[in-house]
Amino acid sequence: MRAVVYDTFGVLPEVREVPDPVAPAGGVVVAVRATGLCRSDWHGWRGHDADIRLPHVPGHEFAGEIAAVGAGVTGWQVGDRVTAPFVCACGTCPACLAGDHQVCHRQQQPGFTHWGSFADLVVVHHAGVNLVRLPDEVDFGTAAALGCRFATAFRAVVAQGRVRAGEWVAVYGCGGVGLSAVMIAAAVGARVVAVDVRPQALAMAARCGAAVTLDASTGTPDVAAVTGDGAHLSIDALGSQATLTASVRGLRRRGRHVQVGLLPATVTVPMDRVVAHELEVIGSHGMAAHAYPEMLALVQAGRLRPGDLVTEELSLSDAPAALATMDGPAPAGIRIVVPGTPPNR
Repeated sequence: MRAVVYDTFGVLPEVREVPDPVAPAGGVVVAVRATGLCRSDWHGWRGHDADIRLPHVPGHEFAGEIAAVGAGVTGWQVGDRVTAPFVCACGTCPACLAGDHQVCHRQQQPGFTHWGSFADLVVVHHAGVNLVRLPDEVDFGTAAALGCRFATAFRAVVAQGRVRAGEWVAVYGCGGVGLSAVMIAAAVGARVVAVDVRPQALAMAARCGAAVTLDASTGTPDVAAVTGDGAHLSIDALGSQATLTASVRGLRRRGRHVQVGLLPATVTVPMDRVVAHELEVIGSHGMAAHAYPEMLALVQAGRLRPGDLVTEELSLSDAPAALATMDGPAPAGIRIVVPGTPPNR
């Protein structure tokens, strides 16, 4: 198969032919029809993830058709249209038995713990736990957009953030996950304040349903002034000291901060405000496969439109250069890689 491969962290990957993967016992091989280009892939390529062993193939949010089925797999067959969460669970650890597959003790992540989806084929382990059947109405590009950023945002806003209609929700960082959070919060009736430094991202946030957009390029905007008393719920979708601090300080009393963007271990949280205002600080990490039906039902009904976030379609040959650009502000929306397309489409 063809795959995007890097042999050294930080050195530009290349497209080359590598052996086809074999379906493991209990797992499947998926023929990749579309896969998202995510900043997490950039972190892996730069050597920021201890799980990666070289040489490596990145990519962790994908959709496609089952190409091969391993021993012991039931309920799935070649040709089934599927996607999978970026956290693939074992199904048997204490977290999984409690239904919390997204924090599985023995989780595997395509593109990190093993070769990922910037390739013609990718392996999904523990198929019975991790595969999600795609409705015919959901195309592969839309499904790939769901994989990491949209599903992560859905759980962050709905489950962890406990959003309610009429609440003010502030979203810091309008990349793929931030725009997803804006769309989801607006769809359930919240009033959304979108914060970013890029005019294009803010314009897209407005199209996704943001009631207010705030430019942070010249300093931290006053979310409290816009919302009257601060946000009820705030999402740090970027992951920086500045956005974390702004998110917490922009909350009203007894507000809820949900951290989605990845952060280094050494950041500080304004705990004086957390204690004095009885704030909640909550982490959110992906979404289990068994939780997808609620989200997919809203997609089928047209209330959520993740396909609207897809702004560019790349080939495998385009992917290495696109990956290398993610050290800075990425273009607004979600870029997907489609293995069968010609370069520079």
